Amino acid sequence: MAAPKKSVAKESGQEKAGSPPEFTKEQELKALRDMLLIRRFEEKAGQLYGMGAIGGFCHLYIGQEAVVVGMQMALKPGDEVITGYRDHGHMLACDMEARGVMAELTGRRGGYSRGKGGSMHMFSKEKHFYGGHGIVGAQVSLGTGLAFANRYRGNDNVSVTYFGDGAANQGQVYESFNMAELWKLPVIYVIENNRYAMGTSVSRASAQQDFSKRGASFNIPGRQVDGMDVRAVKAAADEAVAWCRGGNGPMILEMQTYRYRGHSMSDPAKYRTREEVEKVRHDQDPIEQVRNRLLASGASEQDLKAIDAQVREIVNEAADFAQHDPEPDPAELYTDIYR
Repeated sequence: MAAPKKSVAKESGQEKAGSPPEFTKEQELKALRDMLLIRRFEEKAGQLYGMGAIGGFCHLYIGQEAVVVGMQMALKPGDEVITGYRDHGHMLACDMEARGVMAELTGRRGGYSRGKGGSMHMFSKEKHFYGGHGIVGAQVSLGTGLAFANRYRGNDNVSVTYFGDGAANQGQVYESFNMAELWKLPVIYVIENNRYAMGTSVSRASAQQDFSKRGASFNIPGRQVDGMDVRAVKAAADEAVAWCRGGNGPMILEMQTYRYRGHSMSDPAKYRTREEVEKVRHDQDPIEQVRNRLLASGASEQDLKAIDAQVREIVNEAADFAQHDPEPDPAELYTDIYR
């Protein structure tokens, strides 16, 4: 397999019109810090998985950080977020504590689901994060339900519902699209197109590879976004949020992004070449883009290294906590269940 000649943002053949709006220095620094937190957290999670401290499944978000960080920059308190199983980055972007997320990965009582949910099933009502769902596409119907609740209550909150290019082919997705447009529900469907549904390229699995058009038969507007540029994500998110808050119904944002690791920690990713991955890392890495812009605008290498050091300290503390926090009491087996 030859290395791709087009960038991730141009994979479908559609060129982007113009450059995204520039960030202020404060926005760039926040984006850098938030994306670094996700990157370093996921790197540490991968290490702990390799050591056997994390069991079950573990799907890392490395490479896709700009998507959730850019989206969060456009939201307000009260807006809801729901996603699938590649979810640690979304939790951290929603300001959930790194130690609580890591403790859940290691199955400890200090985790967000008290050690019973693992990597794919964490929630925080306080932060309006509604999971973490292990069944492919299941969260799309639930996210649509969150939007229905917002409309029913008469507030102006928006539901941001994330799913991948593989889940975009699920039947419940289109039932949700139909309902959302019919009732003009305030939901932003964010399709994180990382080009491989598990190990299958979108070119082999999807008849329509322009995922922004997936809502066309329901009259849902959509647009493609360079998901490797946090500025482009923020600009698209601002547009979608304004559309939804204005009572116009749902919108689809196809985030053209890329994951550097396999589908999960057990995936050797032999369906693509090392050269392909390295080319995206070299040309489009979302963190390096921000870092380079900050350096070009006068920031010092020392200041940026200090941010990375602060983030690493947070992640190391979270990992230490997650390995020494007690395991759940056996009585927890009988809580949070329905009879």
